[in-house]
Amino acid sequence: MSSGSYTPDTNLWLERSRLIGMILGAVSYGMLFLLTIQTAKIILHRRRHGQSVVRHPWLLGYICITFVLATIGFAGNVKYTEMIWIDLRDAPGGPAALIEDELNYSINLMALTCYYIMEWFMQALLLHRCFVIFNGNKYVAISMGVLFLTMVGLSILILAEASGAVFYNINSQLAYLCIEVGMTVIYTLLVAGRLSRSRRRMKAFVSNEDLHIYSEFVTIVVESAALYSVLGIIFIISFALHSNISNLVFLAISHVQAIAQLLIIIRVAQGRSVGPQTSSGSHLEFAVFKSEGNVPYQESMGTDATVVGSSTWKLNKSGGEV
Repeated sequence: MSSGSYTPDTNLWLERSRLIGMILGAVSYGMLFLLTIQTAKIILHRRRHGQSVVRHPWLLGYICITFVLATIGFAGNVKYTEMIWIDLRDAPGGPAALIEDELNYSINLMALTCYYIMEWFMQALLLHRCFVIFNGNKYVAISMGVLFLTMVGLSILILAEASGAVFYNINSQLAYLCIEVGMTVIYTLLVAGRLSRSRRRMKAFVSNEDLHIYSEFVTIVVESAALYSVLGIIFIISFALHSNISNLVFLAISHVQAIAQLLIIIRVAQGRSVGPQTSSGSHLEFAVFKSEGNVPYQESMGTDATVVGSSTWKLNKSGGEV
């Protein structure tokens, strides 16, 4: 008997990357599961106690829909992982062929569809938050809306081309990834810039303690988007190079994106958000109001109104009180 170890004639790095990716996907799904429960609990608790900070019951619908879609998609990936190394292990080409030809199987098409639809909802929420922060600024609305519709259109095109194809040979997938990650990065920069600008305007009129909510929300947005953006960039580069490193990210990236959104929703449910309404106490919100009379909306975009505690301040474009 030979004392040397037996090395099968297969692409071990491909198989290992797919298995590790599935493990990372399971870890990220577990985190998503816990955060979903925590978010729902906070929202329901505040609504039961009559706290008006949670004005949007559709947030509950959002977290339920995205979690169900993530669960179905994750279950499909788990089942196909079982098929790769157990049910179909004697198929021609072995596990490596099953990994490369995964879109020949309907269970993977189902999982891919669930994750795309899940991402529609997540990007729609991001789009909504951007509209709220900019109070429907038409330039922001049009540019972000076009990106969103392009992303949805590309995902539909990918699903139409996916059956029987090799995933890394679908050229529209790379464009989809760039737009999706780009939307998150653009949203983060827009919101951070908007809030930082508003904070500078208010600095002369309120205490640093009251202004802290601006810095806090900027930190929340940046930190929540950072991990997903980093993973997204890694995925884009590895996908373009057809590297197996993409397998380490692919099965977890949608969960990470959902986790980033839930972290922001938790802050909203706790009353630590920025929005278009007024509030009291430590909850600070800002909005852009229309001028009196029939002045067109776009001509009044430079007037900010902010409520801090029980004091209301209005600032003109130059930062003076009006």
